[in-house]
Amino acid sequence: MNRRNFLSAAGLVLAERSLHAALPRAPQASGKANHSIRIEPCTIDIGSGVKIETLAYNGQVPGPLLRLREGVPVTIDVTNASSHPDIVHWHGLAIDSLNDGAMEEGSPMIPVGKTQRYSFTPKPSGTRWYHTHTTAYDNLAIGTYTGQFGFLLIEGKDQPAPYDQEVNLAVHHWEPSFVPMVETMRAESSNKPLTTGSDVGYKYATINAHMLGSGEPIRVKKGQRVLMRLLNASATENVVLALPGHSFKIIAMDGNPVPNPKSVEVLSLAVAERVDAIVEMNSPGVWVLGSTLEKARQMGLGIVIEYAGSTGAPVWKDPQPVAWDYSQFANAAASPQPDKSFVLTFRDFGPKQGSKFDTWTINNQSWPEIEPLMVEQGKRYRLIFRNGSGDQHPMHLHRHTFEVAAIGNKQMSGLKKDVINVMPLDTVSVDFIADNPGDTLMHCHQQLHMDYGFMQLIKYSE
Repeated sequence: MNRRNFLSAAGLVLAERSLHAALPRAPQASGKANHSIRIEPCTIDIGSGVKIETLAYNGQVPGPLLRLREGVPVTIDVTNASSHPDIVHWHGLAIDSLNDGAMEEGSPMIPVGKTQRYSFTPKPSGTRWYHTHTTAYDNLAIGTYTGQFGFLLIEGKDQPAPYDQEVNLAVHHWEPSFVPMVETMRAESSNKPLTTGSDVGYKYATINAHMLGSGEPIRVKKGQRVLMRLLNASATENVVLALPGHSFKIIAMDGNPVPNPKSVEVLSLAVAERVDAIVEMNSPGVWVLGSTLEKARQMGLGIVIEYAGSTGAPVWKDPQPVAWDYSQFANAAASPQPDKSFVLTFRDFGPKQGSKFDTWTINNQSWPEIEPLMVEQGKRYRLIFRNGSGDQHPMHLHRHTFEVAAIGNKQMSGLKKDVINVMPLDTVSVDFIADNPGDTLMHCHQQLHMDYGFMQLIKYSE
């Protein structure tokens, strides 16, 4: 066992001990849970005779759709029927550290054959999701490489724009393997790596666990307004999607209503990002909603949209290339000045001796040997992400929502998210209010980056 694995295992033990020391378990364990989830091996047929052996929730991918009411306490029992300890993270919720589902914050791992009860009051409303938060390292059969993800919809008082039909679509990539960085799909995009270590490549890609042309199409009627909730549940791959002949009116990002809803023909989803979009069905036919990369569509990344009364082969047309710009959905006015700013520079230093994988650092420190950021309750903080690498980094802040303050030199306000993609050699600034005391994890949501050091804790002062 290497030192990093040893520290991870030690942290697991300490986390379990701290949970029992800090929480009265009997009240949580009493009564029947509102929901039950089972982590278990399963085999899924993604189409064209391709069967994938993976881990999933309740034997399905995506996992069960969980609809919860904002502000109404809930209990969820998670039973681990896999062969290794695991954990579930409730992504995008402002809940306590012990129930958040991150070992680094003190949440307990779920031992093999055991059941863990999560008890929390869900907030804020919007499109959230749940997924494993276990460390994978070089084991591509666990972690977010698997089918352990599902939609978590928190229903509040405010309803989204009127719609006739709702569709939840989750992107995922399958059959991962380690390859030289230049062979990955990211070498074809704007995310060109500058180092020579190993990366993860895939054989297949799906939407809702079916490759393009397999499974049932999304059936629509002319004149309908369809609410599409799109989630990038990939372990490592950012995606760009389009639906020829149609546009996406983006009304929410990461579950939060945007200040400036706008229609776009192409949408970009970094790992763990979500978009709520209204699509007006005014172009009858049979269409492909899929990746703008031909290679990705060949791998299966797409789904058929079929109008009532239309037949024939699904049609794809390449959209005009366009740069993704978060600011178009935000207010142009500057965000309020923070009480304090943290400048965080990301770099990789190539593989360590005996390893195939780059080590990632924040201000030249790498998890777990990294100093936490200290905050005081009630104050506003600015995180200035400076990407000194050639990779994109979807940065996620647990247990809080942040407001995007700037992309490069372009200031903005009002756009609230929990994941922001930081492009190569770019700078992104986000603000958050320290309003949820407890250890808070910040990390790159790319599994390989997170596993090899790209994490940092935020701690509240006593």
